Amino acid sequence: MKTDTAHRAWDVRWSTAEGRAEWVAAEPDVIETATDLSGRVGPIRALDLGCGVGRHALLFARLGFEVSAIDLAEAGLAELRRNAATEGLEIEALAAPMTELPFDHETFDYVLSFNVLYHGDPEVVRTAIAEIRRVLRPGGLFQGTMLSKRNAGYGLGTEVAPDTFVRDPGHDMDDADKVHPHFYCDAAGLVALYDGFELLSLRDQVHQVPGSWHWHLVAERR
Repeated sequence: MKTDTAHRAWDVRWSTAEGRAEWVAAEPDVIETATDLSGRVGPIRALDLGCGVGRHALLFARLGFEVSAIDLAEAGLAELRRNAATEGLEIEALAAPMTELPFDHETFDYVLSFNVLYHGDPEVVRTAIAEIRRVLRPGGLFQGTMLSKRNAGYGLGTEVAPDTFVRDPGHDMDDADKVHPHFYCDAAGLVALYDGFELLSLRDQVHQVPGSWHWHLVAERR
């Protein structure tokens, strides 16, 4: 069973202004990390992995980073390209899976993957994390989120792989991607997944919806 399929639901969402509306503002902790990085001497090469409509890729470009962005939802990439052209920003926007990043080893100083990596089973997640480590330079930063086992969605639906669940189709747009596999982990499992990284910060926090616990992490590539 193919499990890295959630981009199909997001492609539908990104195709309408209504669907894009909640995904245009950069996350506060991403703004903080990126702003700190912008103060470093020399160019910063950044990758927005699972860029959606480009809210963070655009932020990076405005800060002067050299930016690449990937996603498999073509509607999101099209919106990113339109907005980058309007602002006169240069962003390399590519359609590619997170398990096969189209970049050379040790290309990036900073990789962001916000609300992306858990869309799949454990094998998909491990492969994506290994790809992130491959394309990061030693000492480079990864910032991302993972679904926590404290999340209200853990255990709902059918378990298609360890800690990986699929729900029946619903009518709420916010649940549209839940018919695709989602992987959940606890702190010990997360630390094991990020072998080869030094965790600099890790916290479990609720997003907009009650019970929507997500791990937020920043890690340095060893």
